[in-house]
Amino acid sequence: MTPAAPSFLGFERSDGRAGVRNHLVILSVTGLTGPTARRVGRVLPAAIVITHPFGSGLLGEDAVIQDRAIAGLASHPNVGALVVLGAEPSKVQAAVLAAEDRGRRVQGFSLADAGHDVLRLTDLAVRAGAASLRALSADRRIPLPASRLVLGLECGRSDPTSGLAANPLVGRLADRVLGQGGIAMIGETTEWLGAEHLLARRARTPEVAEAILDAAGRREAQALAAGLDLTGSNPSETNVRAGLTTIEEKSLGAIAKSGRAPIEGVLTYAEAPTAPGLWVMDAPAYAPESVTGFTAAGANLVLFTTGVGNGYVSALAPTLKISANAATVARLDLQLDIAADGVLAGEETLDVAADRAFETLLDVASGTLTFGEILGEGDEVIARFRASL
Repeated sequence: MTPAAPSFLGFERSDGRAGVRNHLVILSVTGLTGPTARRVGRVLPAAIVITHPFGSGLLGEDAVIQDRAIAGLASHPNVGALVVLGAEPSKVQAAVLAAEDRGRRVQGFSLADAGHDVLRLTDLAVRAGAASLRALSADRRIPLPASRLVLGLECGRSDPTSGLAANPLVGRLADRVLGQGGIAMIGETTEWLGAEHLLARRARTPEVAEAILDAAGRREAQALAAGLDLTGSNPSETNVRAGLTTIEEKSLGAIAKSGRAPIEGVLTYAEAPTAPGLWVMDAPAYAPESVTGFTAAGANLVLFTTGVGNGYVSALAPTLKISANAATVARLDLQLDIAADGVLAGEETLDVAADRAFETLLDVASGTLTFGEILGEGDEVIARFRASL
């Protein structure tokens, strides 16, 4: 008999995507309403609160990117319902429309709607959120194929064990999801430097290869123009103390997360892939901005490796923390979701570890909580690129 295709229990969305969570999100799209959103979150602790401090005064490309990221978070597949708050009615309406276009339950309130009374705004949002939570509680998970998974692939505070075992393990997991027809994304452009030619060799077309090389070259040029020698800041002090020696060594380990699949294209920050397969995102390397770029692009799960430990996780996308450092595995036993130290100890092969990790991935997609979710480590941090008015 042909073995059954891998599946998970998730939430079917009307836009064809799959949720692995069914969150109520309180989304503040302007800095003035961030405190109100957090107040609402204290009244409704089951909600996820996301605030954005840069809602006004954005210019040019930065404004476009910020709007795209807000729209991506508002319409994320793990969002079952949404309450949008903002100082400007137009910004509230833009996020509401993005959510409605994807079939989400959504209500929006501006300061003007509340007579510029933050307590009145709080009351409106609490009432809307409470009704939404009741509606969400009636939703049920159904079996969905693994092809509906969209992975963001991240590493942070890496050490030699990351490149030797943890990142290759993530590459195996990505290959399995891609083999089912799913999507995976890697980013952290400055961590391609010294290995960007290897990514370019895997490009689906010459145009994609050129875009990969251009993205890496552009980031390096930006650093040099600012007087920053990347070889002096990447690897970071933490990486060096952990045992990494050069940017090339770090990059070779970092790109191992991508597995072996062809690269379909280069995404800009928070840009959603247009087809199944492996994509690279030209994006900042630091974890909060990088992971949020994947989440805003539609990743419903994140795989995040670390050498010495890194607590950051996405608020919307369950983030599985993975390490192959035996000391870290022992020290952070209630923060890591997948231990890969047995690979380096010779206790299991990479493929056996991937079998075990893939089951954990499907369990989390079906509702098992990650430690990051349990500990409340989640956040979303949209990257900034330009000056404000």
